[in-house]
Amino acid sequence: MNGAVIDWIIVDHTDREPVQVGDVVCSDAGGMPAYRVMALDRDRAWLRDDAHPFDWVLPLSSFHWKARRLA
Repeated sequence: MNGAVIDWIIVDHTDREPVQVGDVVCSDAGGMPAYRVMALDRDRAWLRDDAHPFDWVLPLSSFHWKARRLA
C-alpha cells in the first residue's frame, strides 16, 4: 500500500477462496481504505490497516476489490 499504485480486481465471492491471507482488500473501487488480510475464519477476515494503530475483523462480503497478485 504505502502510496504505491495498485491494480485492483473484483473479488469473486463465488470462488472457493475469494480472498487469501496476505491479500490487500477494499470495499470501494477507489481503493481506500485498504486492508491487508492477516487471518481468515469462515466468512470473516482479520485485517491490518497500515494507516491506523489497530486491526479490524470484518465479513468477507464487505470487500469487493483486491489487489492483483504479482507472479
